Amino acid sequence: MKKKIVVVLFSLISVMFFAQALPVNTEILSRKAVLKLFTDTSNKQFNFTYPIKKVYKSASRYQTLYFVLTESNDSIVTNDTFNSKIKAFIFEEQKNKLSFVWSINDFIIKRESGLLENSIWFWTKYCEFTDIDGDRLIDPIFIYGASGNYDIEDARIKFVIYHKKQKVVIQHQNSPVDYGRNTKVDAVFYTLPLKIQNRVQLIMKQMEEKKHAIFPPTWQEEMKKKKLYFEEHHE
Repeated sequence: MKKKIVVVLFSLISVMFFAQALPVNTEILSRKAVLKLFTDTSNKQFNFTYPIKKVYKSASRYQTLYFVLTESNDSIVTNDTFNSKIKAFIFEEQKNKLSFVWSINDFIIKRESGLLENSIWFWTKYCEFTDIDGDRLIDPIFIYGASGNYDIEDARIKFVIYHKKQKVVIQHQNSPVDYGRNTKVDAVFYTLPLKIQNRVQLIMKQMEEKKHAIFPPTWQEEMKKKKLYFEEHHE
């Protein structure tokens, strides 16, 4: 009898463990699925001002979220699309209905003498929508950039992390000249779970390796010191 109880308890513990360990399943919705999910009526309801670029669906045992990325698509030149504005939305599926959670928006920076930036867009190859810290809630990381006169070489790059109803931002400025490179970090970033901090820094390292970002050479040491601003120095 005791052996049977032990076996049953072990089985229950195993089920609970694997239920908690279930990963988040994230997929990019097809165009057909997007049109079915977001009709003309819902587009007006949710204030979709710009065309939808991509929709990600992330589902776990405890949450189903939709991440909608939209870009203004102002013009197309030689197969390159130029956007002056972008906006992203988060929706949660509750009882087969979508409930608005949060949104972010940004735009190219202008100055009186002309454009400082040419186009802004989501860098989807680096965006992530999964549970990073293992708390069974999805931790989205939005990454986008705005190109300058030298394209990505002098781009403004922004990391936006949404964690427990909190917006956390890291902003970086690329530059072809050393003194033009700088990074700003929200103080609250260093209060995030360590797994999320490490994941963001891993993405930063990947961007650096692929030459999509030019961070100051000491950026990792600066972040270990929890610095809020660092730039490239040459004595």
